[in-house]
Amino acid sequence: MIGVGLLSLKQWNTSTAPPECHSPACLRAAGRFLTAADPFSSPCDYFLFTCGSPGAARGRQRGKSISRHSNSREGESLQRRRARGTKTERMNDTLDENLPDRQTLLLQSIRETLETSEALDSLEGKALRFYRSCMDTDTIESQGPEPFLKLVQQLGGWPALGEWNETDLNSTLALLMGQYGTFPFFSVYVGRDPNQKNDTPYIQIDQPDFQIPTQWDDQSQTSKTQFSVRAFLSSSNQFLTLLGVLFPSREMHKSLYTALASELATKSSPLHHRHQANMLYQRVTIRELQTLAPVIDWLGCLEATFHPLPITESHTVLVHNLPYIIHMSQTISKWLLRNKMMGRDPIQTYMILSLLYTLLPALDSRFRETQRNFSVALGNVEEEEPRWKHCVKQTEEGFDRLLSHMVRDRTAHTEAGALVANLYSSFQKKLSDLTWRDKEFRNSVLKRVKSLTPQFMPVTDTDRLAQLYSQVVISEDSYFSNYLQSLLLQRQRRTQLYSQSLQPDIMSISPVLSGNDIIFPSGMFVPPLFHPTYPRALNYGALGFMMAKDLLHLLLPDFHTQSSSPESVGACVWSKYISLTEGRGRVGAFVLSPHQKLEVWVQYTALQVALQAYQNSLQHNDSDSALMGLFHTHLFFASFTQISCDPYPYPQLMTFEPSFLVSVICATSDLCPSRMTCQGTPLLASVDGC
Repeated sequence: MIGVGLLSLKQWNTSTAPPECHSPACLRAAGRFLTAADPFSSPCDYFLFTCGSPGAARGRQRGKSISRHSNSREGESLQRRRARGTKTERMNDTLDENLPDRQTLLLQSIRETLETSEALDSLEGKALRFYRSCMDTDTIESQGPEPFLKLVQQLGGWPALGEWNETDLNSTLALLMGQYGTFPFFSVYVGRDPNQKNDTPYIQIDQPDFQIPTQWDDQSQTSKTQFSVRAFLSSSNQFLTLLGVLFPSREMHKSLYTALASELATKSSPLHHRHQANMLYQRVTIRELQTLAPVIDWLGCLEATFHPLPITESHTVLVHNLPYIIHMSQTISKWLLRNKMMGRDPIQTYMILSLLYTLLPALDSRFRETQRNFSVALGNVEEEEPRWKHCVKQTEEGFDRLLSHMVRDRTAHTEAGALVANLYSSFQKKLSDLTWRDKEFRNSVLKRVKSLTPQFMPVTDTDRLAQLYSQVVISEDSYFSNYLQSLLLQRQRRTQLYSQSLQPDIMSISPVLSGNDIIFPSGMFVPPLFHPTYPRALNYGALGFMMAKDLLHLLLPDFHTQSSSPESVGACVWSKYISLTEGRGRVGAFVLSPHQKLEVWVQYTALQVALQAYQNSLQHNDSDSALMGLFHTHLFFASFTQISCDPYPYPQLMTFEPSFLVSVICATSDLCPSRMTCQGTPLLASVDGC
């Protein structure tokens, strides 16, 4: 049940309405409340509204089977509303437009930062110019393939175009890996070893992301490419045509490229197979790797990838598919010998086309359309994302630390710190009040949670930022050259990851653990979930609930195995939902699984934690503003219902819309602004709560 302390909120709810918030952010938020369903003023309409999420998880439409008979005007109005089902469906269809997912909200906030700033001459101006050059599609279209072809000439040419300096395999490969973020034959990244308790970063080597799709054959334990060869040949032919490769050279290089890709891919294998075969995280030194796969100059290529860090042959790397790495070396050696006397080098073609795939985002729309058509031919139907979203993501790839600094400047306010402090305090209090099966385990969890220090994601200081971006030259009229600069910045990121255990991630939208700290990324604190000028009720009802939900998932992922609370609370809330929507006789018609009950408990508990945190904030400072005439808990719950459709991170486990939880809380407490009734009857009887 809701703690007794929450009832003290009533003194604020019954007081005179505080002054309205008229900040620009509040005016934008007010526009959303004009079209939102209010659970207190229109509870019948409210229970006709659904999140409209796809899938069977939303098995019942709220209010669909409520059968309360009344001759009142309210009952007639309800019947008319039910008759207009298409109107409800239209409202569902526009939900995603009204409140996108958290990741999109963050991208929109970054977009606003990039499009409203005029500081083109400052350090931030480099990120602004990069974004604007990406948005300038007219210039990109007019340049066509010429920027890429000039780069190919700088790399020594290409036999398919008639000019080639017969550059060495490893010199070209090191250049592609070091300067252009291209890994044709194997992938390289940095990460920790999960088999170790520390956070030591390791260079990790894996099979590449093959452009030619493969199909795993359990019987032969190999990957086959026959099912997709025709589509792959077609897309390769189109790319070669766009690059100006003439027939019959185009036919020859297309066929050789496809044959080499198919042969390399045969030893690739899906992650589940490699996990079962204990092929992941195999520790070898660079010296040992050179012996196992001698065609690659491993030391030279890794030095180029992590320049200027010192790399030696004694360094340990983690390999995730050693049989593929050995096969790759043998295959390249065979193809080099086979084609050396024939005046054509499919290895060079393979590397050039791998570079093309890396640089596709910087080329004109014909290249992207070719790639999209190939994806569709394989059955992948994805809606093309808006250009602004694509450009924000591309800007983040190279300018992540700079954008982190810019976003932090917009969100680094005392209000954010107070929200985190109050919420974490409420979270700890809630954990101590829970029923645990094992007292020793309870004490260890509480001790761990108490030892964690809430922190904001660290950002790079301005002097360090100036040093990182000092050599970067960005113009507004050449997105291709800007994109090449971005690839060099991404190499810096890999280098930083290898030398440091934690790097700020601007795209983070949920708390993460780092040693004895729990990090709250700046990307969480964006409108309409949070703004320093919002009424606190708005911030706590929206972002406060989401943060509490994230903390429960992060710190108590399997709580249903340690406590009976998820079982009892989940079953209780579900029974009230079934009782309301299908009638009291149908309570046992459908039983939730343990994981579904856990998610119901998480959502219900998160709402309690956020509400308690809001009370704590009022106890420290009893002044809060109003929005659209709503204030205190009325505004808190209205804010919660607007974001309760948030799908992150387990939408498939919720069988009803989380905003239903408002009625469960309001059925047993007097902290709500009014009793929730439909046709004169309480939605839920005022009996024991959950």
